Amino acid sequence: MRRSLEGGTLLITITLEPEADSPIDATALSHLLRKHPGRLQTFELPVGSAHVFYPEYSPQRTTAALLLEVDAIGLVRNKRFRGDNGVLDYYINDRPYTASSLLSVAMGRVLRNAMTPTSEAHPELADTPLPLQLSVPVISTRGRDGNDLAERLFSPVGWTVEQQPIALDPDYPLWEDSRYSSLALTGTVPLHLALRQLYVLLPVLDDSKHYWVSDDEAEKLVRQGEGWLPGHPERGLISRRYLAHQQDLVAVADALIAEEGTTPVESTTALPPSPSASAGASSQPLRVQRAEAVMAALKDCGARQVVDVGAGSGALLRRMQKDGFFTRILGTDVSARSLEQAARIMKVDELADTDKARITLLHSSVLYRDERLEGFDAAVLMEVIEHLEPGRLTALEDSIFAGAAPPTVIVTTPNSECNHLYPALAHGGMRNDDHRFEWTRAEFAHWAQALAERHGYGVEYRPVGETSAGAGSPTQMAIFRKAAA
Repeated sequence: MRRSLEGGTLLITITLEPEADSPIDATALSHLLRKHPGRLQTFELPVGSAHVFYPEYSPQRTTAALLLEVDAIGLVRNKRFRGDNGVLDYYINDRPYTASSLLSVAMGRVLRNAMTPTSEAHPELADTPLPLQLSVPVISTRGRDGNDLAERLFSPVGWTVEQQPIALDPDYPLWEDSRYSSLALTGTVPLHLALRQLYVLLPVLDDSKHYWVSDDEAEKLVRQGEGWLPGHPERGLISRRYLAHQQDLVAVADALIAEEGTTPVESTTALPPSPSASAGASSQPLRVQRAEAVMAALKDCGARQVVDVGAGSGALLRRMQKDGFFTRILGTDVSARSLEQAARIMKVDELADTDKARITLLHSSVLYRDERLEGFDAAVLMEVIEHLEPGRLTALEDSIFAGAAPPTVIVTTPNSECNHLYPALAHGGMRNDDHRFEWTRAEFAHWAQALAERHGYGVEYRPVGETSAGAGSPTQMAIFRKAAA
C-alpha cells in the first residue's frame, strides 16, 4: 500500500492461533471482528483513513490488521486536534508513526462492535478466552514511568509482554535507544476485553491525547474498563493519564467505579487488611462501607427527607436515588462543577418528572445559613468537616445546627488513630491533601458532645469499617438527634 509523503501509517495486528488439538477454528476471528476476510475495507476518519485486511487467513492461524494512514498536515491545521502536549503545533511530529490516541479512535470507530461480548456467528466464543497475539510495531512511552510501563499495564490483566526498544539510528549505536519500542502481547483473553484494554492503554502509554478531554471521558473510561480496570494495580496511573491528569474527571471515574463496590483510585481511601481481620470481615472498600453505614443510620432514624451537605459528585445521592425509602433528596455543594458531575452521573435530565421532583441539587456553602436546607428530616455531612479550617467550624455549627436545625444530623470524619495502618501515612500524614485536620476519637467526641449540648441534641457514636485493637475504626460517625421536648 502506497504511503503519501504528507502522512504516515499506524498498525495493529491481531492473531488468533489455537492449539493443534483445539476445536476452535482460527477463521472465527473474522466473524468476531465483523470484518470480511476477502476484501480490503476502508473507513474515512477525521484523522485520516483506516483500513482493515487479513495478511493471513486459515483455520490454524488468522491475522487481522488495522492500518491507519494519518493526515499529518491536516492534524496540525485542524483546530479540533489539540491537547497533545504541544506535539501537534508542528508539521513534523511523531503522531503519524507511533501508536497513540489516534489509533484508539480508529479502533473505536472501526472495531466498535467487536468490543462487546456478543457475536451472532459465534456466540460461544464472544466472551471466551482465546489464544491471542497483539502486535503494535511502534509505541511511545513518555515520562519517568516509561521503562517498564508496558509490563506494568498489560501483565496484570493476563498478557505476556515483549517490548523491544527501537534505536535512534541503527547506524550509530552510541546514540543508544529512542523512547520508542515495539510491543507484542501474548495471552488467553476474550477478544472484546483485549480490544478494550488496548483502546484504553495505548493513550496511557503515550500519556497524550490529540483531542480535548471532555467530561464524558470519565464515563467512557469506566465503560471500556469494565471487567478489568477496577482491580488493576495501576488503576490510579491509568485514570490520570487517560483523563489527561484532570483530577476532577479522575474523581468522577473513581466515584462511578466505587459505586459498583470496587477499590477507589487512591490507595489511601481504603485500609489494607488487618492481620487480625476475621474471616468474615467485609471486603468492601471503606468508601462503600461508609456510604452504606450512613444509609443505615438514616433509616434507623426514620429520615425520609434528607439533605446531603457537601455532596460532591454524589456518592450518597446516587444510593438514595435508587432507594424508594427516601422521598425527598437535596444535594448541596460549594462547587458548581461537582454538582454538574453529580447530575450527569445520576442522569437527572433523563428522569421521569416524578423522580425529578424527588431530587434537587443546589449550589450552597455549608458555612452560611441557607433557608432552602430547612424542613428536612436529616442532614448528612459525610467526610466534610475535615476539609474546613478548624476556625470555620463555628460557622458550620451555626448554619446546620442553629439555622437548618433538622431533627437528625449525621457526621462522618476520619479517625486519625488508624492512620498508622496506611503505609504512606506511617509518619503522620493525612489521608487527603485537602484535609485541614483529622481527629482522634476523643477529639471528635469532645467536639460533638459540646455542640450537641449547645443545640439540644443527643449524640450516638458508631464505628465504620473494620475495627483495629487500640485504634478503633478508620471512619467515625456521630448521629445527632434532637432531644424530645
